[in-house]
Amino acid sequence: MTGVLEGPRSPEAAVSQAVTEGRDRPVDLLTRFGRAVANDPSGTAVHAHGSSLTFAGLDRRTAEVAGELTRLGVAPGERVGVSLPRGADLVVALLAVWRAGAAYVPIDPAYPQERRHGMVRDAGVRVLVTAGVDGADGAWPDGVRTVDAGRPTAAADGPPAPPVPVTADTPAYVIYTSGSTGTPKGVETTRGGVAALVDGLEEAGMYAAQPRVVAWNASVSFDASVQQWARVCRGDTLVVLGEDERTDPARLVETLDAYGVQDLDLTPSHWHLLRADLLVRAAEGRAEALRLFMGGEPVPEQTWRELAEARAGGRLEALNLYGPTECTVDATAAWIEGGTPHIGPALAGVRVYVLDDGLQPVADGAQGELYLAGPQVALGYVNRPAQTATRFVADPFAADGTRMYRTGDKVRARADGALEYLGRIDRQVKIRGYRVELGEIEAALAGQPGVAAAAVTLHRSPVSGEQLVAYFVAAADAADAADAADGVPTAETLRGRLAGVLPQFMLPTVYTALDALPLTVNGKVDVAALPAPEESADPAAHEAPDDAPEGEAEKLIAAVWSEVLGRGHIRAGDDFFAMGGHSLIALRVVARLKKQFGIAMSAREVYRHPRLRDLARHVDALRAGA
Repeated sequence: MTGVLEGPRSPEAAVSQAVTEGRDRPVDLLTRFGRAVANDPSGTAVHAHGSSLTFAGLDRRTAEVAGELTRLGVAPGERVGVSLPRGADLVVALLAVWRAGAAYVPIDPAYPQERRHGMVRDAGVRVLVTAGVDGADGAWPDGVRTVDAGRPTAAADGPPAPPVPVTADTPAYVIYTSGSTGTPKGVETTRGGVAALVDGLEEAGMYAAQPRVVAWNASVSFDASVQQWARVCRGDTLVVLGEDERTDPARLVETLDAYGVQDLDLTPSHWHLLRADLLVRAAEGRAEALRLFMGGEPVPEQTWRELAEARAGGRLEALNLYGPTECTVDATAAWIEGGTPHIGPALAGVRVYVLDDGLQPVADGAQGELYLAGPQVALGYVNRPAQTATRFVADPFAADGTRMYRTGDKVRARADGALEYLGRIDRQVKIRGYRVELGEIEAALAGQPGVAAAAVTLHRSPVSGEQLVAYFVAAADAADAADAADGVPTAETLRGRLAGVLPQFMLPTVYTALDALPLTVNGKVDVAALPAPEESADPAAHEAPDDAPEGEAEKLIAAVWSEVLGRGHIRAGDDFFAMGGHSLIALRVVARLKKQFGIAMSAREVYRHPRLRDLARHVDALRAGA
């Protein structure tokens, strides 16, 4: 049978031998952090926003926060919320939660309050590490205690208490992913799973033997962050990228050069926006070869060829990483070199199966669904036993009663053991690295006043890239509603309401009103029959628009928006995000404005000034200041 596929071992496999207690029991990351502190206490552990922490300093601050958590009664295995912006305090908080023997639950401060509160309640969080907010202002549900990561209560007398002992099965973190039933679901992983992840990447030679300088790029709410921030436990130096640095190609390159960054994690979509600057940097040979850890979405064939050529040049090398949150970040990995895109063989300790609908191995070279097994498989979904039982099933090929995870991904095994990714078997999509269940967005949209039915699809535009497109049917009584706010919904009102319950990356960028959703003979929404966004444009868009842009800045911004958004007519009062803009397109807008006007600007400023007229005024102010 195709059966178990495991990857080859590299010459650097011996690296992990020194940090492994028995071949099947990788050392816990917090134990390894203690060794890193002892080996190089004065070495730099973290760079963030112009400040730094040594390993000894990071250890001391971690112990202080962990002590505060223990004094608040945090018990081993308990879930502790962490809601902090990017910075050194975030690294301190994550390590402190582990030191207290608990599991961290990342809660993005930018999420809508309703979503943050829902995550806190669902995870059973009663203590939360944040930035000096006591919760009295309604930021958190009643009864939640907070700890200030920057200024914990004075530590007890004497040396800091050692880390709370844990086992491989102790929960490590709970990361919430989009849920097909309409609410996000928390995936709970183990400390042993995280240790196995790092050990597997070391064995494959993808983590170098010697300490490296690593840029932390991904959101802490995204599971790829674990593979980045936890490297400080190996003795690597962590450079925490700020929002401006990670979204501005020029500033990112400056940061890479300033700190001598050697490893950078990013999605293929992010690479597409940074590629010109990073390729120039590689060609000029200003630093040693940069190693890219690429994941979150499939690597396009053109990108694969480009990175393979760069690797051949010796100044840039890239890895393709694949894995669901339910299998602790990465399950397979491959160097991007030669040939065509693939997701590589399994990491050490991970077992992969390519099975048919009857859980039988498919023939060699045939496509099937990918199942994953081994120590990295998560514990399951928090408070969702039925969903856990559906996705985490008994491994029929193991004699020890362990489980395997059903990924929902279609793959094909090549003769060399590498896997080719062929897409999804369900309605889950990846957009800009985030995993999104379209059903969750549909449920939120259908729950809005005046909406009778809703459907959401992922549309790929050659101009603006991937975007979520919403279709809705107004309720029969919406037009007669006495309250105008509950009348016939518009794209603007729907987007505003959804922004109160969904994170920004899940907001549809195009909204189309239909008399009825097209259905198949089985009564399901006929996705293929939904009109493309271009076919559903406002008829008034073909007329001369009111509120036409005026002045040099407004006219230039309108021209740029028209180009990057694929819109024919732009008004001065239009909202960039309501028209389909998102973070990656905002980068393109900023690049054009900087090139045209020679001003220093970041993508964050487009978020602060989303309406064209307001952005033009801001640009004029920057030009005047320059």
